[in-house]
Amino acid sequence: MRRTEWLQETRKMRFEEAYEGWQARRLTQEEAARLLGVCERTFRRYLDRYEDEGLEGLIDRRLEQVSHRRAPVDEVMALTERYRSRHSGWNVKHFYAWYRREGGGRSYSWVKNTLQGAGLVTKAVKRGAHRQRRERAPWPGMMLHQDGSTHEWIAGQQWDLIVTMDDATNEHYSMFFVPEEGTASSFQGVREVIVSRGLFSSLYTDRGSHYWHTPEAGGKVDKVNLTQFGRAMKHLGIEMIPAFGITQLLILT
Repeated sequence: MRRTEWLQETRKMRFEEAYEGWQARRLTQEEAARLLGVCERTFRRYLDRYEDEGLEGLIDRRLEQVSHRRAPVDEVMALTERYRSRHSGWNVKHFYAWYRREGGGRSYSWVKNTLQGAGLVTKAVKRGAHRQRRERAPWPGMMLHQDGSTHEWIAGQQWDLIVTMDDATNEHYSMFFVPEEGTASSFQGVREVIVSRGLFSSLYTDRGSHYWHTPEAGGKVDKVNLTQFGRAMKHLGIEMIPAFGITQLLILT
């Protein structure tokens, strides 16, 4: 193993130890940062990159740039052609999951940079101060997410994938396909969670019309005039939380 590879692997192992200690509340962010020999601000950057990209996000970007330049032309062309012909419209995370299952050995960053360089995916808009990552719920069952993702999951068939997942653990409690997201699919997702896991405290959703009434487009949701789904959640004692000013759910992360 080359020295650069050894350093990268060491960085990953040390971060995993610090991250586990922080998650278990044995370490504060300051103590975890000190364990890694970085400042607290850098540790928070590591957390963001780890939650976005996994351990690959901790790789030194300067080394990634070298790797990107040295990639054989036929490898780059094969990757972009595969995306263009079979996976057009997929986000980078979904495509990268397929790429690794097929035996691809490049990093997430390399795949993302290659697709962006070919104009096949767009760069995400940088989050402003009002879109900073919020803290996760500290305990399973305190907050669940529910969201739908429309895609041509198989050739010629476009469905909505409805996912209900735990905010604290990212565990997916319910996943199914429907022709179109709506009130019935939202009820089905919540029902499957309650049957298998029991009641939960709150549900974070987008501002879809089956979740919320919004009197003015782009304005605040109406928390008094509830939808059918909202009334049911209130009856169950589940707090509804609308997405506003923070990054919406990315499923299958």
